Amino acid sequence: MATETPPTSLLRPLVDDLHERRERIREGGGAEKIARQHAAGKLTARERIALLIDPGTFTELGIHGRPHFSQASLAGRDAPADGVNTGYGKIDGRPAAVCAYDFTVMAGSMGMTGELKVTRLRELALTKRIPFIWLLDSAGARIQEAVGSLFAGSGHLFREEVVASGVIPQIAAVMGPCAAGTAYIPGLADFVPMVKGRGSMALAGPHLVRAAIGEDVTQEELGGSRVHTRKSGVGDLEVDSDEECIAAIKQYLSFMPSNCEQSPPVRPVADPLERADEELLDVLPASNRQPYDMHEVIRRIVDDGEYLDVKGRWARTIITCLARFGGRPAGIVANQPKHLGGILDNDSADKAARFVNLCNAYGIPLVFLMDVPGFMVGTKVEEAGIIRHGAKMLHAVANATVPKVTVITRKAYGAGYYVMCGRAYEPDLIVAWPSAEISVMGAEGAVEIVFRKQVQEAEDPDAKRAELIATYRKLIDVYVAAGNDMVDDVIDPRETRATICRALELAQGKRVERPYKRSAVVPV
Repeated sequence: MATETPPTSLLRPLVDDLHERRERIREGGGAEKIARQHAAGKLTARERIALLIDPGTFTELGIHGRPHFSQASLAGRDAPADGVNTGYGKIDGRPAAVCAYDFTVMAGSMGMTGELKVTRLRELALTKRIPFIWLLDSAGARIQEAVGSLFAGSGHLFREEVVASGVIPQIAAVMGPCAAGTAYIPGLADFVPMVKGRGSMALAGPHLVRAAIGEDVTQEELGGSRVHTRKSGVGDLEVDSDEECIAAIKQYLSFMPSNCEQSPPVRPVADPLERADEELLDVLPASNRQPYDMHEVIRRIVDDGEYLDVKGRWARTIITCLARFGGRPAGIVANQPKHLGGILDNDSADKAARFVNLCNAYGIPLVFLMDVPGFMVGTKVEEAGIIRHGAKMLHAVANATVPKVTVITRKAYGAGYYVMCGRAYEPDLIVAWPSAEISVMGAEGAVEIVFRKQVQEAEDPDAKRAELIATYRKLIDVYVAAGNDMVDDVIDPRETRATICRALELAQGKRVERPYKRSAVVPV
């Protein structure tokens, strides 16, 4: 009997070809360029995604992307996935979208096909209401494709990022160069961690800067992590490696809901809500003119002493950090007496305003730890616009409708009392330590202004000044405010954690009605 010839399979060779194509593409720019990436202390785009996304949950989109057919100058050019890997998966069990620019492929430059892929992913993230994460390591726009008047049709990226702002969390991790207009991706994002010595962003690279204005600078000097986490304030966190950067992204997302219509995730906590830290009684120095570190207070009242400091190295007179109280995420805005007495200046007002707006957008309660001598004064800051900068913070705090809890530890002077969520700014609870002083200004300043003549005419000016300061101190004693129901309670500092935890639990269902408006006119 003749042996039957098995039917020719249509799909088997095609599927084999498919898998071969996938394997080639996953090699990116090839072994040599991958080795170069590793030698620079950087992971590849795919290695970064593997660290970020839960194992076995990543679905890649657009893996077969290549330079767009309309770009004749790049015909036949091999650019696996067109230099950007896009897809979605789960991060700690929750869905998220991620795009990672592949520096081993044409320096991670942003080509037309690659941006079509990322646009598709942004649309998916917005319509499905899941966080969007950029892992940036890119030379910027692909000049071969961007030069020319067809540039007139570009720019959708930034508009779409603005549309998604406040709807879904957007993270831009700067893990390599982020050049030219691409730098506006982190500029518009919610959270921007930067890898030290490798991550950088600037509107023009060193070569263009040299050509345009004759300035000779390195990429690091122009826009490295030191510049943006200490001076410009664009970067939120400086980390030492790609691995630390991925860990920071996961930590940040752990505080965030997947979108603005969900509640922030509550975690089980073993740290007792009623825990009272004895050492809080020794945090404040003997004189209210002496500094102390507000981080010590924060560490002693939050769950397990853990928090994520956002923009911690910029505008250091104020602290903005994410933490938990009884498992509930909260944003902490705290004056930092360790730096310039905790005075508010232009940058610290901007820093606080942005953080308050971020927390308000995603329904994260706010806890204010107040020890504020007021705003900085003088011709220098007036010329720099301290009024409009301070107005940003006033606007943000007044506009916030999330639960708000205020704890006054020491000074609460002038407009600083307002912007740190004083009684008029609708705190759901406002309490004070016995050391608190609430006044338009401190006793020393008041005596200098109001009683200057009496001091000058006294037989012993120093004694008279001391007498008047002591008298004025009685007027600004916290029990005067408490006696007139202007603060809800004076608490033992050891009760701070329990007080905040109970207040946040009470306020979790808070609803605030505001008059209809198209949009507020936000100070600039």
